Amino acid sequence: MMKKSGKSPSAYLCTLIVVLHKSPLPEGVRVGNVMRIRGVVPDNAGREGPEAEYALHFNPRLDKSEVVFNTMEQGRWGREERGQGIPFQRGQPFDVLIITTEDGFKAVVGDSEYYHFRHRIPPANVRLLEVGGDLQLDSVKVF
Repeated sequence: MMKKSGKSPSAYLCTLIVVLHKSPLPEGVRVGNVMRIRGVVPDNAGREGPEAEYALHFNPRLDKSEVVFNTMEQGRWGREERGQGIPFQRGQPFDVLIITTEDGFKAVVGDSEYYHFRHRIPPANVRLLEVGGDLQLDSVKVF
């Protein structure tokens, strides 16, 4: 999820809650930037809900077999978008790439493009990558 502070034009990038990792992005996010998140979905994974502002909220909901994409600005959620099916399984490792494009964030899960979420907040305003939630995190890289 990309989180955005309501007091300034800065935003955050990728959260699932119970923050396990934070990476400052002082220059913002630019076209071509890639965020790679690797981990394992626990056997008892459910879903977590955010309570901040996000430029990209990437929310796998294993209990509903869906992945929801959204933005929260000024305390209000936008329209939810959903990817096709759910590319995650309890007890299994995952590898997610979030690639910044000119018009959105491309989510790649494993070796397959999963979803393209159009920018609602300028990527240059993104200042923090947060990853958390009901997962076992192995690594996070920004390049």
